[in-house]
Amino acid sequence: MEQYYPILKKCALFRNMGEKDFASLMNCLGAQIKSQEADEYVFLAGDEVNYIGIILSGKIEVAKESLAGNKHIVALLGPADMFGEGIVCTLKRISPVTVQVKEDAKILTVPYERIIRSCGNSCVYHISLIRNMMAVLGEKNLNLNRKLELLAFKGMRQKLASFLLSEAQERNSNMFQIMLNRTELAAYLNVSRTSMCRELARMKEEGLIDFYANSFKLLDKERLARCLE
Repeated sequence: MEQYYPILKKCALFRNMGEKDFASLMNCLGAQIKSQEADEYVFLAGDEVNYIGIILSGKIEVAKESLAGNKHIVALLGPADMFGEGIVCTLKRISPVTVQVKEDAKILTVPYERIIRSCGNSCVYHISLIRNMMAVLGEKNLNLNRKLELLAFKGMRQKLASFLLSEAQERNSNMFQIMLNRTELAAYLNVSRTSMCRELARMKEEGLIDFYANSFKLLDKERLARCLE
C-alpha cells in the first residue's frame, strides 16, 4: 500500500492529509486494493454500488449506453481520480453508468459507510473526509453542467472549441495533453470520429490550434471563443 501513498495524496478525497496519516487512515476505512485487467468491468449499469473507487494505476472508462445501444463516454479516468462517489450518495445506490477498465488497473475500494460514520476510535480523519467528499460532489456537479453545455452545442466546431477551451482553463495552460484518443473523444462529444478529425484538421490549417496525437496547443483563444457565439 505504501507505494501508492503519493497517488493517494493527489486524490481529492484526501486533500490536506499527509502521507504519514495514510497507514492508520486506510486501516480505519477498511480500504482494499483490487487488480483488474483491461476490458474487465468494475461494475455495470444497474448494479448496486456501496463503495468509492480510487484509481492507483491504469485507466478507467465511465460510459452510459442509450436504449438504442449507442455508447456515450461520460469520463476517462486515471491515477488519483475517483469514481462511484455520486452513486453511493443516492438512496438506492444503483449505478446509471458502466465502468470498464481500459488499461490494466489497480483500484482502491473504500466502503462508503466507513467514510461518513465515525469508527468509534476518536478518529480525527472523518470530519476532513466528509468535508472533502462534499467538495468532490460539488465539483462533480459543476463538471456535469459543463458537459451538458458542451453537448447542447449543435456544431462540430462549437463542441471542439468548448472542450478545448475548458481543458485549457482547467490546466491553466494553452498547452496540454488529454487522456482521450480520437475514438474516445468522438464518443465523449457524441459526434462522428471522421467528421471530428476533419474539423480538427481545418482548425489547425486556420491557425486556431495545433496538435500532435493527444497533445494540443491553443494558438488563438479569442477566435476559438468566438466559435461559441
